[in-house]
Amino acid sequence: MRKKAIVIGLDGLEPSIVEAMLGRNELPNLARIRQAGSYSRLGTTYPAQTPVAWSSFMTGTNPGGHGIFDFISRDPETYLPDAALSRFERPKSMLAQPRVVNQRKGVPLWQPLTRAGVPSTIIRCPCTFPPESLQGKMLAGVGVPDLRGSQSKGTFYTQDKTLRAQENEQLVQLDSGMDLTTRVVGPRNTRLSPPGDTFCEIRLQVDKASRRLLIQTGGAPARIEVEEKGWSEWVRFKFKFSLLQSVSGIARLYVRQIEPLVEFYVSAINFDPAAPMFPVSSPGAYAKDLSEKIGLFSTLGMAEDHNGLNNGRLDEAAYLQQCDLVLRERERTLEFELNRFTEGFFYMLFDTPDRVQHMLWRFRDPRHPGFEPDLSPELATRIEEHYGRCDALLAGVLDKVDEDTLLMVLSDHGFGTFRRAFDTNTWLWQNGLLALKANHEPGEELGGGFSAVDWSKTSAYAVGLGGIYLNFKGREREGIVEEGTEANRVRRAIQSGLAELPDTHTQQAAIRNVSRREDLYTGAFVENSPDLLVNFNPGFRVSWHTAVGGFANSLIEDNMRRWSGDHIVDPETVPGILFMNRPMRRGPGPSNPPRIIDLAPAILNHLGVPIPDSMEGTSPI
Repeated sequence: MRKKAIVIGLDGLEPSIVEAMLGRNELPNLARIRQAGSYSRLGTTYPAQTPVAWSSFMTGTNPGGHGIFDFISRDPETYLPDAALSRFERPKSMLAQPRVVNQRKGVPLWQPLTRAGVPSTIIRCPCTFPPESLQGKMLAGVGVPDLRGSQSKGTFYTQDKTLRAQENEQLVQLDSGMDLTTRVVGPRNTRLSPPGDTFCEIRLQVDKASRRLLIQTGGAPARIEVEEKGWSEWVRFKFKFSLLQSVSGIARLYVRQIEPLVEFYVSAINFDPAAPMFPVSSPGAYAKDLSEKIGLFSTLGMAEDHNGLNNGRLDEAAYLQQCDLVLRERERTLEFELNRFTEGFFYMLFDTPDRVQHMLWRFRDPRHPGFEPDLSPELATRIEEHYGRCDALLAGVLDKVDEDTLLMVLSDHGFGTFRRAFDTNTWLWQNGLLALKANHEPGEELGGGFSAVDWSKTSAYAVGLGGIYLNFKGREREGIVEEGTEANRVRRAIQSGLAELPDTHTQQAAIRNVSRREDLYTGAFVENSPDLLVNFNPGFRVSWHTAVGGFANSLIEDNMRRWSGDHIVDPETVPGILFMNRPMRRGPGPSNPPRIIDLAPAILNHLGVPIPDSMEGTSPI
């Protein structure tokens, strides 16, 4: 018999919600899997972040073995924050294309499967951009940028001349009137001097009677009609770099209003799966073939448009509409690929539960500073409703499971509220570990990138979602800290100073403790990790400003963003979930749960393939 292993990732499902819904008989398909096999909470990674945890899942190692420690890294030469998942290398000539490199290392489980001749189907796994060759097929997930190289930069169009662009967006001012001409902004053309944006011209006509925008796209389809408060279908745009060179991208349009002022939103420009600027699948033609079978689909790593909601360009109803569109694309992919899956390893990740929780958690938490009592009755249960939707899609998966199939359904981490933001760089400054140039004090006006830091007097600095780096001599460009007694003094000062640090506003401890990297990580890539990791208590998280090398206006402040739920806290408080159609040898139970690094060995064991020496996990079945 041909053996199969099917893994469905439901990113961010929170155990306490899952368990409560199981108790109310609201997740029948997960209940079927539990009855046939087992259920347990699942130990996650330090830190509990999507790219870190899924990289540990695929490699069976702690982050020191695969080199992904955060969404954000830093360049020790410049101190600037950088994307941690992939990097672009400049072309060697004017005619050559830039090269993209996957930063994730280690041995993902499809490599030994490929060597053994066992096929794999890998759909939307994080840290697979650009995709690698394998026996089977792969569609990249979190880490794929948009056509401008960002992770999700949309464009807001408005006739309101007083508005200005907000964080991670472009803003285009429209002329007055009902017949309008404007541009969809494409990738930068770096071959121009100076570099400039490419664009595709579009024409709009306002139809007040039907409350629609009639749009001549200049692309395909050539003409669309979009209702007020509605999203368009995918539109394929072509952006010209020269007479002989162009690139195709796809986007959806959302019409916010047509009067008294016209306002609409264009999503980030996704790589066109039929002709991506950089490969998003392996083999390269797989994305094109898939789009021809199921229709166009988002290729962006973070497909749900959380920036549009954070900036107030979309409301919750529009955001949930777009999440539903993404989920439907994934469901079509799942159905199509499972129908032709006959042996080997199948993995597919659904990211949308993570994004829904990030943006709607405040409606279920009356103590959140962004709680809106008027909207809460309508939106407080949307997370549970989305869990139910995820459970429903498992019905088709269960139909494909036989006695020779190992089935796992898991989340990489749990979830919780994010009420208060802690500014680590401000704390370092207050405690004499980070110095600012004369006449500067912490505040948002300093911006990101440490422009006002005096490195000659700075011992430590924070970048990313919880990491602290020492300003080491010989490692950082202007390092002053010597390894040994001096470095240990700095480490102890940070660990003792932050442990159980109180928030005087809430009378709660903001931080549980601070971990040293040598206590968390082993492997070839430990040197790339932060030196210290801050483990926040539930309700708290690192500030948005610290993450990009900046400062907030106060040490701890309310999180007023719509991004109101999170999981980048003490990993012990946000375990994931694991359902299997096999009994577990260890657990279930809080004292000794399986870990996410244990699952790759279990899959290889089931498929009869030797486990590489690099994998640290132990199969729980």
